[in-house]
Amino acid sequence: QVQVIESGGGLVQPGGSLSLSCAASGRAVSTYAMGWFRQAPGKAREFVAAINWSGDITNYADSVRGRFTISRDNAKSTVYLRMNSLKPEDTAIYYCATGRGPSIQGASYDFWGQGTQVTVSS
Repeated sequence: QVQVIESGGGLVQPGGSLSLSCAASGRAVSTYAMGWFRQAPGKAREFVAAINWSGDITNYADSVRGRFTISRDNAKSTVYLRMNSLKPEDTAIYYCATGRGPSIQGASYDFWGQGTQVTVSS
């Protein structure tokens, strides 16, 4: 079993920055791809970013490419999402998950965290 815990959410003004962390624990977590997804009120869950197990392959949604950066530290079993130039439309609950590859499909991910709220508002 793998446990995934997100942290770092909060309230930030438009144009600001925020960093999310995702700590994973369990067997062989450093061998999993990791992904970030988000869900805004009344909307479907959407892919944000993903990274393969070694950190040399990343994937981003068009809406965040160039503003968000995903990275990982396998020694700490932690994945990060650095979010810059935040917009009100980035407001959502952000979820982290472990997967079999840096896929944009949620069905490719097996273990999910409870999520952390990000609110972008003035």
